[in-house]
Amino acid sequence: MNELERYLHSHDMEELHPSEIANLLKDMDEKSFNEAIQTIPNELIADVALELPDRYFGDIVERYTPKEIAESLSDLESDDQTDFIQDLEEHDEQVAKEVFGHLDEEDQADILQLKRYEEEEAGAYMQIEVYAAGFEQTVNDVIRDFAKLRRDGELENIQYIFITAKDGKLLYGISLDNLLTFDFDKSIRENIEEAPESYQVISAEDHEDINEVVKKFQEYDLNVLPVVNNRGKLLGRITSDDIYDIISEQATDQMYHLAGVDDDAEEDDNLLKAGKARAVWLGINLLTAILASLVIGLFSDTLQSLVALAILMPIVASMGGNAGTQSLTVVVRQLALGDIAKNDAFRTIKKEVLLSLANGVLFAVVIGIIAAVWFDKGMLGIVIALSMVINLLSAGFFGSMVPLLLKRLDIDPAIGSTVILTTVTDIVGFFSFLGLATIILL
Repeated sequence: MNELERYLHSHDMEELHPSEIANLLKDMDEKSFNEAIQTIPNELIADVALELPDRYFGDIVERYTPKEIAESLSDLESDDQTDFIQDLEEHDEQVAKEVFGHLDEEDQADILQLKRYEEEEAGAYMQIEVYAAGFEQTVNDVIRDFAKLRRDGELENIQYIFITAKDGKLLYGISLDNLLTFDFDKSIRENIEEAPESYQVISAEDHEDINEVVKKFQEYDLNVLPVVNNRGKLLGRITSDDIYDIISEQATDQMYHLAGVDDDAEEDDNLLKAGKARAVWLGINLLTAILASLVIGLFSDTLQSLVALAILMPIVASMGGNAGTQSLTVVVRQLALGDIAKNDAFRTIKKEVLLSLANGVLFAVVIGIIAAVWFDKGMLGIVIALSMVINLLSAGFFGSMVPLLLKRLDIDPAIGSTVILTTVTDIVGFFSFLGLATIILL
């Protein structure tokens, strides 16, 4: 009996959670994994497949029939159903068609509706399943209807009940704890009229950028956000669990982009695809390194006459690169979180320049003394100290300016910033150090 079988044997089905099964599967070797996935309860197939990293998706779906997958898929909410079908289409379009054909007409309609949205639109992340109460309904009727839907498993994770007009236009949002304080014999309208401003609801349009939706969740500390069309008609809702996933994906994208790595390629098992994606940025980095070497070549006579310069030169470049990366990382992250306003560029650059200048002066004194004592040449200490200040100052300036400039040009600040910054700090570092050495020491 494998680990998953022992787990299933010792727990009731109601106690199982797909993420727990997924965690167990990820820790198994290939043979145990192939045996264990056969023991996954059929109703959890789709849920477990979505919980696992993309590289496991094919291993799961290939061991079940399209009908079994469809039966499992029917238990998911509409947004998860759509995600699964889209993943399955990428893996095997024919199987995806067969699975889709086994779904009931209502599920098919929901999936087709959500697939019409672009990846970055709010509508692509919403759940169609939403309970909307009529403005003229009594609270008793609302609670009765809601309770029936909840018992039948039609609704999950409900914190708010949305109130709509007869034409479906969204009017208000009422939390369940507020609903319990209402007069049950009166209509929703009569209860709300006592303090209508308390039940105003924040919403998002279905074609709104999902990044703006994320900001609304963060700014207003929301658990759920209704999605409406351009006429205000309620279409669905986005819940906080989807927003957590989006934030996690965005953070991963930023880390990968800063390192010159493509996140989609890295999630794929295809080594050639991942290798090509990395090679592009490594190639660009090679060109910038050659450019920095050309700068060094301009001072070949200086280097030959004073070997100490070759020993100390990497220190200047390394300190500048690290200082620039600190500024770059802080600014890129603040831009992603919306902490830097449109007209706030000067304050941001000023802060990073002052921080880099302060550190530049501090470490200039340290490395200046070390170099002077090490090579018994006081002027050499002054040269490297001045170069350290210049390079760290430029690192702070360009480390903050480059992502702000890319953002102004509507380019992802995380993409390419590191390569640009490294080129600048290397060239400025080498040029200032070797140039000052040529002027002062020779």
